[in-house]
Amino acid sequence: MTDRLVVDIWSDVMCPWCAIGYAQFRKAAEELAGDVEVETRFMPFELNPDMGAEGRGQTALLAANYRKSVVEVEAMRATVEAAAEEAGFPMDWRGPLPEPERWVWNTHDAHKLLRWTLSVAGAEEQSALKQALFAAHFQSRLNVSDHEVLLDLAEEQGLDRKAAAEALGDEALSIAVRMEEHRATQNGITSVPTYVVNGKYILQGSSDPASYKSALIKLASMEAMA
Repeated sequence: MTDRLVVDIWSDVMCPWCAIGYAQFRKAAEELAGDVEVETRFMPFELNPDMGAEGRGQTALLAANYRKSVVEVEAMRATVEAAAEEAGFPMDWRGPLPEPERWVWNTHDAHKLLRWTLSVAGAEEQSALKQALFAAHFQSRLNVSDHEVLLDLAEEQGLDRKAAAEALGDEALSIAVRMEEHRATQNGITSVPTYVVNGKYILQGSSDPASYKSALIKLASMEAMA
């Protein structure tokens, strides 16, 4: 009998290590297929909850947050992009010239769309949308706070555009996202990515597929013996 694990992934679209970590985590889960069934559900975490609709340049934001020079920020970015390339999720610009400036956006509405997708379409479809959001932000440099961008992505994933638009305008859904974020804080989740397995076990940070695979096998065994 195949063991089953439900993994809630606390993550933000703006977080490069979330994108890298999930690319690695997905490889581990795929390798375990047939032995351990892993269902992933994405939970909301906003790195910049007070970000205005106009967004902010990534370089300036990182320099201010980490008290780094522009040169130091570029070195940080190079490290991240090398890790992303190795994980199979390249973040370098591959569109037409000129290359746009990297930008940071408010992600509250993206999280609303993700939560709605989970409720109406399921975990697999939500994970596909999350990957599309990562690609839109890191590879295509799209404004993932813009409703038309979000609706285009939803429609590309086979979701109903009109229903998705209604979800983006639903204040109750916004409250639900805030409540989930508050729940994360109450449970000590202060950084992302954070993986909560079967509501009991916490894995934090981005890792390699082998490490994720080992951890999931161990946790599946513990659950089987419980």
